[in-house]
Amino acid sequence: MHYYRYSNAEVSCWYKYLLFSYNIVFWGVLSDLTKVTRLHGIDPVVLVLMVGVVMFTLGFAGCVGALRENICLLKFFCGAIVLIFFLELAVAVLAFLFQDWVRDRFREFFESNIRSYRDDIDLQNLIDSLQKANQCCGAYGPEDWDLNVYFNCSGASYSREKCGVPFSCCVPDPAQKVVNTQCGYDVRIQLKSKWDESIFTKGCIQALEGWLPRNIYIVAGVFIAISLLQIFGIFLARTLISDIEAVKAGHHF
Repeated sequence: MHYYRYSNAEVSCWYKYLLFSYNIVFWGVLSDLTKVTRLHGIDPVVLVLMVGVVMFTLGFAGCVGALRENICLLKFFCGAIVLIFFLELAVAVLAFLFQDWVRDRFREFFESNIRSYRDDIDLQNLIDSLQKANQCCGAYGPEDWDLNVYFNCSGASYSREKCGVPFSCCVPDPAQKVVNTQCGYDVRIQLKSKWDESIFTKGCIQALEGWLPRNIYIVAGVFIAISLLQIFGIFLARTLISDIEAVKAGHHF
């Protein structure tokens, strides 16, 4: 029996460096997750470490596997991307099927972070951005800010922000060019019927529930784009693995 070695069998440089570039982009996307420093029930340091470990592991496996043509690392990278893809798909399906559970978890998340609003500047920015973007205040309304020790209307509170809300709850005044960070002071001392003159009275859960149907095509487009990016990464890894295996098989002829 005669074996023939094909001299034109080689690993594609295009796939190799495309996969390397893909890893750089994927690494950058994951690094953005570390900007969220506090989540309900998760210590911020633990969160950053977890994301960091995932970033390093996938980045190392993808980049080194591509440059060194290491099949084991490439298979690990490909398997990890497949796992992440199916986890995202499962989360999306479960979120659709168990909307009440998701709503309750979001309420717990928001209320927990309201309590810690003054403890973390990044957390303040996150909540303020959410409230300003959706023109909402609190999880279900401005009264939720009673959960925070600084904004609580209790008689035991001596805070200047007592019975107020953060400035991000305030209805913006077009005439003001500088943001008034004290616009929410004492606003909840007034009659409820007058609240909507100065602050948003709609809760953020209600606002987000209204936002999703209006932007369903944008959300679907983002999900499809992320899915296609992951599928492209899987395709590059599998193609590179096939090239390497073909070359190694050729050396045995």
